Amino acid sequence: MATTSPQQFTSPPNYSFPHDRLTRVMRDPSKIPIVLIACGSFSPVTYLHLRMFEMAKDYVRQNTDFEIVGGYLSPVSDQYKKAGLLSASHRVHMCTIAADEISSPWLMVDPWEAFQSYQRTAVVLDHFEHELNVVLGGVQTEDGEHRNVQVKLLAGSDLIMTMSEPGVWSAKDLEHILGRYGCFIIERAGTDVDQATDSLAHWRSNIHIISQLIQNDVSSTKVRLFLRRGLSVRYLLPSPVVDYIDQNGLYIDEATAAEKGKEREQQQQLANDSKKEAAEREQQQLANDSKKEAYP
Repeated sequence: MATTSPQQFTSPPNYSFPHDRLTRVMRDPSKIPIVLIACGSFSPVTYLHLRMFEMAKDYVRQNTDFEIVGGYLSPVSDQYKKAGLLSASHRVHMCTIAADEISSPWLMVDPWEAFQSYQRTAVVLDHFEHELNVVLGGVQTEDGEHRNVQVKLLAGSDLIMTMSEPGVWSAKDLEHILGRYGCFIIERAGTDVDQATDSLAHWRSNIHIISQLIQNDVSSTKVRLFLRRGLSVRYLLPSPVVDYIDQNGLYIDEATAAEKGKEREQQQQLANDSKKEAAEREQQQLANDSKKEAYP
């Protein structure tokens, strides 16, 4: 696999690529070493985000000739401008304490994408390929044989649905992500993955669909809604992340413009209903008074 020139990358100040949990010596020389990359907002990171890596590990072990040597959470840049997107510093910290809390021997957090201008997913994957194979020199077998690491995108089925929609992703990026790298997709309830992959048939051999044997529809969006309503999110997120959110008062006032508009409409409707009820009571009172005057 060809590598990308280092001149094409910019890095945040004081950046260093995390590789402390990367397996540098393969267990099985007959396998192909891969690293899983989950790109996303992680605002906040949930147990489902973490479970994706474990589901992928089971799938890889049972259905492929790959060997996972590492996994990374790569939070998106603040410049992505997505609704509910907390600052990169908060999101990277929550991902870090989540990975530490579960004591994963192979999951890490890379802040490269988060602390700079917005980078396309294709460029992010190029960054990982460069760091793993050019800077670190890949991995090796127990006999000392050098192996390049293949980079694979890990995501929910909502991503593959957008990839199947015309005009959402450029043809160049689709070829780069699905053709050059490939992906592992976790099925989610309510998405027609088969229909999506039909339109991506050119890369079907490089798209691995992983079924959720235990359905989990926890999402960052739902968690933020719970927090705004003052509801508990404990056991939906790692406990240190819940504590961090509480300590810093995060997401309490993070309602989107649409959500705030809907709340204003509901409040206005309640006010209008109250006025209507008051007017009806007043009219009824006038009618009663008129009857009393007519029949003293």
